[in-house]
Amino acid sequence: MNKNINIKNIIFDLGGVLIDWNPDKVFIKVFEGDKKKMEHFYSEICTQDWNENQDAGYPIAQATEERVALFPEFEKEIRMYYDRWDEMLGDQIQGTVDILEKFSKSPQYKVVALTNWSHETFPKALKKFEFLQWFEGILVSGIEKMRKPFPEIYELTLNRFDLVAEESLFIDDNKRNVEAARALGIHSIQFQSPEQLAHELNQYTKL
Repeated sequence: MNKNINIKNIIFDLGGVLIDWNPDKVFIKVFEGDKKKMEHFYSEICTQDWNENQDAGYPIAQATEERVALFPEFEKEIRMYYDRWDEMLGDQIQGTVDILEKFSKSPQYKVVALTNWSHETFPKALKKFEFLQWFEGILVSGIEKMRKPFPEIYELTLNRFDLVAEESLFIDDNKRNVEAARALGIHSIQFQSPEQLAHELNQYTKL
């Protein structure tokens, strides 16, 4: 642990860090194992930007109809994106949940979550994953109508939960989101695996 760093707060991302959400679970079957067709669908039709627009609060039904109008030949697949969203929501990533449990039980740390997630689908995650109750608070992008990596959502997280940037550690699997947090003075780790996370946490925390 770096003695010059005094971490009091841990900010967890959810999808890709604690929860295995992945549209491949549906579309690898839809495209009969053809990864090239699946990647084309992600890059041109139901893109990351399009999905993140819903994460920022845009209505799913409206977004779906607009995309169908643009790509009518993919109507069936586009409608599957949210109709079969539950199937994309996999299991918890147990190794990271174990790490979260240690921090949530420690009086030394305040533990919160910051997630890019549609306000329409997030209740399904709340119902499925008990560990989401361990956080002192969860900031959901779809509720706030803003999302990572824009600085406003990090600033809102700090303000809402009374956190100091220099005393906070942010964990996210997306490099872009990590870099945005660092630009605001928040210590950050890009998540790759529970084992890697546990190792890097030794630089910042006492657990």
